[in-house]
Amino acid sequence: MAVSWISCERFNLKYVRLPALALAALTFVGVASAAELKINAVTLTTQQLLARQDAKTITVPGDVSYHRTMTYRAVPLRALPGIDRLGKEEDLQIAATDGYVTNLPHALVAGVSANRRGKGAEPWLAIEPPDKPWPRATDGKATGPFYLVWLHPEASGVKSEQWPFQIGSIRTVSARAGKWPQIAVGSEVPADSVIRVGQSVVATQCMVCHKLNGAGDATLGPDLNVPRSPTEYFQPGVLREFIRNPRAIRAWPGMQMPSFPPSNLSDADLDAAIAYLSYMAQRRK
Repeated sequence: MAVSWISCERFNLKYVRLPALALAALTFVGVASAAELKINAVTLTTQQLLARQDAKTITVPGDVSYHRTMTYRAVPLRALPGIDRLGKEEDLQIAATDGYVTNLPHALVAGVSANRRGKGAEPWLAIEPPDKPWPRATDGKATGPFYLVWLHPEASGVKSEQWPFQIGSIRTVSARAGKWPQIAVGSEVPADSVIRVGQSVVATQCMVCHKLNGAGDATLGPDLNVPRSPTEYFQPGVLREFIRNPRAIRAWPGMQMPSFPPSNLSDADLDAAIAYLSYMAQRRK
C-alpha cells in the first residue's frame, strides 16, 4: 500500500518538533483512517463500512492467510453496492493494490453450493480497524485494509486464491469465458477431459497473478504461454516442485510467487493445470 507524508496543516497545527514515536503514530493514524474502497462507481471509506448496520464480528476458522482461526469486523459482500445485482453472465472482479486480480463467478458470489444442494459459502468483506491493525500473514504480507474472507468455504469449493487481501477495488465485469477467448479449450477436447479441469484451475489459481496468451487482468507475474509455456522449459518433475515450493527451485529478491501445498492445490488439480498448460503451449495466439 502506498504511504504518503502527512502535513501538519491537515490537523491545523503549527510546525512543531514531535518525538519520533509520536510522529510515527500520527502518520499511521492518518494513513489508516484514510483507507478507501471503490465498488463499481461508489467509493466507501473504512469508517463508512464499519458504521454500516449490517457490520458484525465474525469468526473465520482456518483462515487461508493466517492458517488459524481469526476474528474480524466485516460486512456481507453481497450487500455492498451493485453486488446484489450481479448477473449470471457476470463475474465480480476484485483487484488488490499490488496487481493481484481475482474474478469470482456469479454462482460463487451468490452462495451456490458445490453440489447444488443446501447453502453455499458466505463471502464477507473484512475491514481493518484504524486503531487495531491486523497482524501480518504467515508469509509476512500485510492483509489490510480490506480482505475477502469466507464462512463455510468448503460448501462451494472456494480456492485459496479466492481470498484476496489488500483490496483496492471491486467491480462487475463480463464472465471470463466471454471476455478471454484466448484461454479457451478447443471443441476437439472431450467434455470430461482433464485439460478442461486444468483450464478452470489455471483461471482460478494462476491468473490472479499471471496472464495467459495475453488474456487476463493481473500484472504480478509473467504470461504463462507467451513467449513460452513453463512446460517447455521446466522438466515435468521440476515444474511440479516449483509450483509446490518456488523458492526450493529458484529464488530472487522481491519474488512474489507463493507456495501451493496440497491443502491449497490438490495433486489432481496440479496434474490438470500442467496438462492444460501443455495443451495451450500448442495453441499460442
